[in-house]
Amino acid sequence: MEIKAIRMFDGGFMNQPFAFGGEEGKEKFDEQIIYRSSLQNFLIDMGDEVILVDTGFKNGAPVPPKKLGGPLYMGEKIADYMASFEALGYRPEQVTKILLTHKHPDHSGALEYFPNAKVYVSPEDADAQKLTGDNIVRVAYKDGAYHNFPKAEKIADGVWLIEAKGHTKGNSIVIAEADGLYYMMHGDVTYCDAALKANKLSIVFEDIDAARETLDRVREFVASNPTVYLSTHCPEGYENLEMKRVMKL
Repeated sequence: MEIKAIRMFDGGFMNQPFAFGGEEGKEKFDEQIIYRSSLQNFLIDMGDEVILVDTGFKNGAPVPPKKLGGPLYMGEKIADYMASFEALGYRPEQVTKILLTHKHPDHSGALEYFPNAKVYVSPEDADAQKLTGDNIVRVAYKDGAYHNFPKAEKIADGVWLIEAKGHTKGNSIVIAEADGLYYMMHGDVTYCDAALKANKLSIVFEDIDAARETLDRVREFVASNPTVYLSTHCPEGYENLEMKRVMKL
């Protein structure tokens, strides 16, 4: 198994009220405290198949402009998702499965480019996106608990899709087990690693109670298992992967 980052944007920023203010309110935090931002999704090369964890924006999609003082700026574009994917040496037809953590377009915009892929997605987010067709797998989390997470489904040897509601009503995370480590690709459970360490929710959620439960379970898992925390919206996502850096709370 080999995990790779598909990088799209870098050199951005987010402010502390955006990243930390979900429960206490934005006014409780300092907008002059800034964290680095980026955008990347992930690929799992199993040897006999290629699995994507999310896809980025559709090619050529407009992205929010840089605004000084704004809550979130993803950074300067490195490449469209498909250009970055192909630069890693893969072809779209090689992808057999796409594990969708949630419905937002920076995670699901490029689904249409993979003709042979089954798309694994929660029923809630499948409905929200109106995803239909023989390639859509509405995940039932049929394999029961995974460690401290009550609902999970085994996708391949060492790869698990786990129910983790809150950010969206059907949010999920992916954990891949390799070399004695747990690689957690969590979508947007947090927007920056600093929020995970500080135990803070972002302001973006559909169910605040579920988001709190999910963050508690994520932190419990990270505290108990050697976890490489692979974020979508901060450079630590690809840096942690490159260094196999285990998250310390």
